[in-house]
Amino acid sequence: MPEVSQYDGVDVYRLVAQTLSNISIRAFDSVSSTMDIGHELAAQDEPAGTVIVAESQSSGRGRSGKSWTSSMGTGVWLTLLERPANAQVLDVLSLRVGLYLARVLDGYAERSVQLKWPNDLYIGGRKLGGILIETRWREDRIDYVLIGVGINLVPSEDQPLSVGLKRGVRASQLLVDIIPQLRLAAQIAGPFSDEELMEFSSRDFAVGRSCSSPMRGVVEGINQDGELLVRSGSETVAVRSGSLLLD
Repeated sequence: MPEVSQYDGVDVYRLVAQTLSNISIRAFDSVSSTMDIGHELAAQDEPAGTVIVAESQSSGRGRSGKSWTSSMGTGVWLTLLERPANAQVLDVLSLRVGLYLARVLDGYAERSVQLKWPNDLYIGGRKLGGILIETRWREDRIDYVLIGVGINLVPSEDQPLSVGLKRGVRASQLLVDIIPQLRLAAQIAGPFSDEELMEFSSRDFAVGRSCSSPMRGVVEGINQDGELLVRSGSETVAVRSGSLLLD
């Protein structure tokens, strides 16, 4: 797909300058998925801090192989390429990215943004967006990490229970505010700090609700290692992976 010089009608170089970050932006009108382009560029030794954005996607993807169409003008679809030296950056990366995004998105939303383990953004019980992390290794070290983000500006046609942001929010301005937070989250190694965990808990969409997966029980929150805490009978179990399905 050929690159373009503008995103949301704004010159790419102007957007780079507005982020006040050491980045480059690779913009496209339409791609299969910004993650696909991210893998292609990473294999060509594209440096850390490269952001791939597209006005639309024909096969955007999420966890567990889910895919969807991202239409022109309906959201922000991006992938950030990073090359961290410390593998502990991966410990709670998806959750940390969600937390840092929520701080920015609060300013564009009608209500406070909530977080659903392990990678979803919600407003008022409806899905606003999602995060996808894909990592490639070279022997025993990280070669690169791709951080994929999709955020609805308006409710998604593919998802009846979705939500968008305030009327009139521009994708280009949202992009400028998001990028520094993504880069910051991708540079922090290790588990959640006490402050981060407290903030996540205040935004936790699932806490107190019954779930059927990754196991049946009641969600009690998460711990500093990013594990989901589920109470089943008299026992609380920490779950590291899987999808959270609420009753």
